[in-house]
Amino acid sequence: MSSTPIPLNKVSNGVHKNKRLEGYFEDAATGLINKKLPKELLLRVFSFLDIVALCRCAQVSKAWNLLALDGSNWQQVNLFEFQRDVRTNVVQSLSRRCGGFLKTLNLKGCQGIEDDALRTFAQNCKNIEELVLCDCNKITNKTCIYLSNFANKLVVLDFESCTQVDDLGLAKIGSGCSKLEHLNIAWCRKVSSAGLIAIAHGCPSLELLVASGCVSIRDEGLRVLAVHCGGLKKIVLQGCTNITDNGIKPLGDNCNALEFVNISECEALTDQTLKYIADGCHELKTLEAARCSQFTDTGFSTLARGCHSMQRLDLEECTLITDHTLHCLSYNCSEIVNLTFSHCELITDEGIRHLAGGTCAIEKLEIIELDNCPLITDQALEYLMNCRSLNRLELYDCHNITRGGIRRLKSRLPNVRVQAYFAPVTPPPATPNRRQRSCRCCEIL
Repeated sequence: MSSTPIPLNKVSNGVHKNKRLEGYFEDAATGLINKKLPKELLLRVFSFLDIVALCRCAQVSKAWNLLALDGSNWQQVNLFEFQRDVRTNVVQSLSRRCGGFLKTLNLKGCQGIEDDALRTFAQNCKNIEELVLCDCNKITNKTCIYLSNFANKLVVLDFESCTQVDDLGLAKIGSGCSKLEHLNIAWCRKVSSAGLIAIAHGCPSLELLVASGCVSIRDEGLRVLAVHCGGLKKIVLQGCTNITDNGIKPLGDNCNALEFVNISECEALTDQTLKYIADGCHELKTLEAARCSQFTDTGFSTLARGCHSMQRLDLEECTLITDHTLHCLSYNCSEIVNLTFSHCELITDEGIRHLAGGTCAIEKLEIIELDNCPLITDQALEYLMNCRSLNRLELYDCHNITRGGIRRLKSRLPNVRVQAYFAPVTPPPATPNRRQRSCRCCEIL
């Protein structure tokens, strides 16, 4: 195509006009922008674009290609939406282009990624601070070695469901990534207390640990972690079935800044665990204790008296608790926002009355889940009308709740979303219209 401008009156063919003029006007527009705005300002504009927009801009002109692919625009890269297309060569190319600019990389779900990609990445992107490798199940301990050698500025590392990473890999991370603050090793079932101990010794600044499903972690690992990582604020131990009360005690003694604790499905824990938490973790805001079947009113009353900052409490399938727990929460925890009592079958309307009468519920309670609480009736809904901030209520399989009760609640609280299920009434089986038959004895009589 000639670079000479084409006058409008010289173009008669519509198709010819579109193709030639479109390119001409695009060149003119981008040329004008490039002349009017300095490179620094253009780079600033490009920094607000996402990956797709940057790649499109890179195809407009040579000048825009340089601007769009400038490493400063690729400080945060999220490839989660493109996980099916991302392979090792993509990450290698990206790391070479971004170099020291890249600080955050999310490869969640990119199952085509292998250790070779992370080797090139770690060598080129030594300023990386946040790396998400969730569900990258081809990743092995080799990646841990590369990160340990080159990515010494890592603050956030997510290995969730990287099932080939084990204690040796975590030992490498502990030896080379001393600035680590957030670590997710959920469902890395090969990790045991040894790996946790290595992290504790090497990463004293750790604030968040997610270890869901790591069934090989035992009390000793938690003890060492608590001693060396006293600044821990969030710990998730869901499904760590070999943990006992003795493992929780060091957390209560040393980690006084804990705000979030998830011990759901740790069925060996007893009320003693709740006492340890109540004695030491006065800043606790969230406790998830679903399916901890040994917890009772005694433990939760102790917890309520020690943790006045509680905002969210999940007690699903804590089947031994009664209305007494609700009474203690309403009296001691004035910041409660979210409560889950699903499958707590001993809770009655009286417990809801105590809860809804407390200052916390009236002013702040937003969500309450009461699924499968068979003793709850419409009277409980009358009490919940006092909760002005309530916006979600779950009532699945509460057979004593009626549609009329829900309508009355919504008339008082029009913004509340009620999730309930009413099984359809089963009609009696139809009987054919047959003439009544009598036995021989009836005929004789």
